[in-house]
Amino acid sequence: MSNSGTRAKVQSVNWRLSFLVLLCLMVAGAVPLSAAPGAGAAPGNGGGGKGGSNNLLGNDVSWPQCGGALPEGQAFAIVGVNDGRANGTNPCLAEQLAWAQLSSGGTGQPNVALYVNTGNPELAGSWWPESNEYGGTVVNNPYGTCDGTATAACAYMYGYAKAYDDAKIRGINNPSSYLWWLDVELGNSWSTDKRANRADLEGMTAYFHSIGAKVGLYSTTYQWGEIVGQVGAESNLYYLDSWIPGARTARSAKSNCSAAPLTAGGTVTVTQFVSRGFDYDHSCI
Repeated sequence: MSNSGTRAKVQSVNWRLSFLVLLCLMVAGAVPLSAAPGAGAAPGNGGGGKGGSNNLLGNDVSWPQCGGALPEGQAFAIVGVNDGRANGTNPCLAEQLAWAQLSSGGTGQPNVALYVNTGNPELAGSWWPESNEYGGTVVNNPYGTCDGTATAACAYMYGYAKAYDDAKIRGINNPSSYLWWLDVELGNSWSTDKRANRADLEGMTAYFHSIGAKVGLYSTTYQWGEIVGQVGAESNLYYLDSWIPGARTARSAKSNCSAAPLTAGGTVTVTQFVSRGFDYDHSCI
């Protein structure tokens, strides 16, 4: 047998002995196993945020986080008002708003913002408007008179009503003080009529603007195109800021600040990525 074969056998035995010793130490606690990150541990910012510090990332939470650990050390927070449907309430809203108030600040974002689910179910929904009146107010409807049918005029009123409910009956104090993001995703019910869907979101925006609140848009370019399509300068959606999801790391979220906004008159001000089971948000301003 050659010397190289003997050396190989000796090295193999030594490796096995070393492995057994290391295993015994690990079981005894002398050598720690690699620890999983804590629930509140923020991912590397990848140069994102002002100064590139981890604690300048934000987080968004909603009903899926009910009963679980929430992130820690967030610079800003965006809390979901609904339970995944435009006509429901997040059962943990009060708790999550209290958590959001602990945000440290330091970015161009408000320390606490809100987001709401949107949709246009038309006559398939549990409720559909039959007039231009809601909440004791006759609404100035740019699409004409709602008559209870699946029209853009009634879609506008549906959106107006959902925003009214979000501000009035979900448990939000001082709703005019918040930035309200409209979450526009294919997972909710939508009409095949993009004009009607646009009217729905315009109705929501009109209500929030009527109380002095700011409004932004959350969606991917693809979903926005499928649901709403192009938005002209005559629409109250045209100049709204965009919150863009889809990144997988903080670095790519930062790069998405250069992505096209959802509407030509808007600006991408927040981007989102998912890490360690939480949604993280990068401020582009």
